[in-house]
Amino acid sequence: MCCARCLIGAPFASLVATGLCFFGVALFCGCGHEALTGTEQLIETYFSKNYQDYEYLIDVIHAFQYVIYGTASFFFLYGALLLAEGFYTTGAVRQIFGDYRTTICGKGLSATVTGGPKGRGARGPQRAHSLQRVCQCLGKWLGHPDKFVGITYVLTIVWLLVFACSAVPVYIYFNTWTTCQSIANPTKTTASIGTLCADARMYGVLPWNAFPGKVCGSNLLSICKTSEFQMTFHLFIAAFVGAAATLVSLLTFMIAATYNFAVLKLMGRGTKF
Repeated sequence: MCCARCLIGAPFASLVATGLCFFGVALFCGCGHEALTGTEQLIETYFSKNYQDYEYLIDVIHAFQYVIYGTASFFFLYGALLLAEGFYTTGAVRQIFGDYRTTICGKGLSATVTGGPKGRGARGPQRAHSLQRVCQCLGKWLGHPDKFVGITYVLTIVWLLVFACSAVPVYIYFNTWTTCQSIANPTKTTASIGTLCADARMYGVLPWNAFPGKVCGSNLLSICKTSEFQMTFHLFIAAFVGAAATLVSLLTFMIAATYNFAVLKLMGRGTKF
């Protein structure tokens, strides 16, 4: 019965957002890492014969891969903190509305987050239950949705830029794939097959003096048919989907935390704007 009552305070929005965040970050970081490795191999094999032409590109790719490691670690930790914060503030909010009042953890969290007074009986201060004390202690660290709202808002703006940047390689590979489709079906285009090219230099991937820098005609079509190109293309699409899922999860976290913060500020004890 006690477990059933505790489930009343479960933050279902935060649970869904946490699962979506973990899934999105894992998809973005894992697929993004492998897609960058595949891009490096394609550049080395088909678009440049001189190592100095793509030496800087390799350094950038390796730097991004290390950033991916840090991003994955940070978001898994921060997602867990947001989930914990959701449990604590949701319990306090539902205690205010009377849905969570009978649980020990709900009382401890509400007293910590909303600033409620400690109960006193005729014989002096009541001895708090050990679980209630634990909840109060943890609530001092996690029962501040206003701080999480600000941090999550900043992270959402930053991740919006990441989401936009993750669309760039998808756009480049899609243009290359579309060009290959035109080469494979010459009746659908008026241009000569020899003039249909994929130029890595025009996207800033390689410097303009790189040789050959571009691949045209049937040579480009043969590249598009390789497993390396197909795999890298699909990995970038998966990374883009992962970035989108992470962005949705951050927005969900921010909405849930903002709601809890507003309720606690408006209806909690001893709090003012």
